[in-house]
Amino acid sequence: MWRELVAELYPAATFSDGATEDRLRSAERELGHPMPDQLVAVLRESDGVYDGYGGGLIWCLDRIVADNRWFRTNAEYAELYMPFDLVLFFADAGNGDQFGLILPPVDRDDVFVWNHVDDSRTWGAANVETYLRWWASGQLTT
Repeated sequence: MWRELVAELYPAATFSDGATEDRLRSAERELGHPMPDQLVAVLRESDGVYDGYGGGLIWCLDRIVADNRWFRTNAEYAELYMPFDLVLFFADAGNGDQFGLILPPVDRDDVFVWNHVDDSRTWGAANVETYLRWWASGQLTT
C-alpha cells in the first residue's frame, strides 16, 4: 500500500527493502519506546523512502534512531528548546525543520512540524498518508 501511494505521489521515489521485525524491535529498544503503528507499517514495506532528489520522505530506521537520540540528549538543545521526549522525528524538510509523530500516552496519528528557528511545534497533517500527500502537493509547507 505505502509503496504504491508514494510511487503515485513521487514518481522518482526510491525504496529499500522493508525493515524486519527484529530491526523494528531493536530500534524501539534503542529509543526506549514503541514506534507509532503507521510509521512501522511504512518501514515494513521500505526501510526509508526517498524522493527523486535524495530527500528523506520517511527516514530509515538507523536515522530515526540516531536523530531522535541526538535531539533528546544534546545538551545545547536542552538549553535552547523544549524537550523532545514526546515526539518521534521521522523526516525533515531539508531546511532544519523536522516532521514528527507524537508518542504515547497521547493517542494521536497527527504529524507535527517542529520549526528549528522558533521551537514551535505545529500541526501539519492528520496522519502519515496525509503528510505524504500534502508534502507532495505543496499544501504542507514549513
